[in-house]
Amino acid sequence: MQTQCSATEIGFGRAGGRRVVADFDGGMVSSDAGALLLGEADKAIGLTDRFAACFADRRNPLMTVHALRALVAQRVFGLALGYEDLNDHDDLRGDPVLGVLLGKLDRAGEAPGLLAGKSTLNRLEHAPGAGKAPRYHKVDHDGAVIEKLFVDLFLDAHQKAPRQIVLDLDATDDPLHGEQEGRFFHGYYDCYCYLPLYVFCGRHLLAAKLRRSDIDGSAGSVEEMERIVARIRERWPKVKIVLRADSGFAREALMAWCEANKVDYVFGLARNTRLEGRIADALDEARLLSRANAGRPARVFRDFDWSTKESWSRRRRVIGKAEWAQGEANPRFLVTSLKPDAWRAKPLYEKLYCARGEMENRIKECQGDLFADRTSTALMRANQLRLWFASMAYVLVCALRRIALAHTTLANATCGTIRLKLLKLGALVKISARRVKIAFASACPSADEWRLAAARLALARGSPA
Repeated sequence: MQTQCSATEIGFGRAGGRRVVADFDGGMVSSDAGALLLGEADKAIGLTDRFAACFADRRNPLMTVHALRALVAQRVFGLALGYEDLNDHDDLRGDPVLGVLLGKLDRAGEAPGLLAGKSTLNRLEHAPGAGKAPRYHKVDHDGAVIEKLFVDLFLDAHQKAPRQIVLDLDATDDPLHGEQEGRFFHGYYDCYCYLPLYVFCGRHLLAAKLRRSDIDGSAGSVEEMERIVARIRERWPKVKIVLRADSGFAREALMAWCEANKVDYVFGLARNTRLEGRIADALDEARLLSRANAGRPARVFRDFDWSTKESWSRRRRVIGKAEWAQGEANPRFLVTSLKPDAWRAKPLYEKLYCARGEMENRIKECQGDLFADRTSTALMRANQLRLWFASMAYVLVCALRRIALAHTTLANATCGTIRLKLLKLGALVKISARRVKIAFASACPSADEWRLAAARLALARGSPA
């Protein structure tokens, strides 16, 4: 019997007495077949439909090939799958699974139709500016509506109002390597960058505001809190709200706003000689405790009312942590509106305030896993839209984790790990007259988690809870 030969086969020696060959003739195969879970998560919370409603489409319908909703979904799914640049979509145009998710089957139903390429998606992201009508950019967006959507998605993720929520604020650097609008050098980060403001509640993203870096880290925080808190209280009028942030947000304007609007806060407070003088006796006590315990770190807390000489309008509660570690003093301070009978000094510092470090991991997910730092276009308005696209991809993957992965090994996994384990799966796509079958590898190591996630998402369809 003759063996089959092919001029395009690539040989790789022998294994078990057989020739090992490779060729590109496997049919319609996708390396992103796990994106089916993204499609189900999207249906569960209605993200891309609601996001697409924030855009205005001024294209001629008779000349339009790709619907606005399909463009928005393609970009969000692409980011969630790890494709950070618009150029990547020229290679994804024929991906069969993305084609199925976006409803792009040809008339005969035999193969997926081509998706949008980089040029079409660029017209979605270019964002020339309100009131402008360039010849080739006829899709515009409403930033205020997009900002509102982030809060609404957070609220919809809860079946009932919680008793208390903690909102974390933080500013971070977004390094720039071109001549983007709003580009400035930041001395602390030692680079040209933007200084985006993030607001999280646990893993939920409520705001991602792109800002120039020639400002104070807390700039605009009062306006953001006014908008977010008002929206939350429309739905949850009795919820107790606590703001948590580092010393860059311990500013009179923000603290006074919180006090006037019945919002509690706990902010880090930059140390100075006056503050260190107030806990000098506590530092001596911590030093003695450390010596008595073979040099182990020792902490002593002090709780007192304090005010700056000029910038604060009133005296406020300050917690001082007098710590002696590795043979030297390490004093730290925070300012809060929380009352001593509700939160004593030690648990307030160690359990409530120190938990804000988790927000750093959320920002890393946004920038490292979902490419929120890819702000390389010339206009700041367009870069803000790019940040929102990446943020929506983060919200979508978080919804997948929350709805489908609770009490599994991936319940606390990062977006990057979820992508690797559940989304970047190879599969053969078979299209017939009656169905589209996605055939995964029989030996897929994440098959059990994937099946469970799919079942949970099917139950959650139509209900974002």
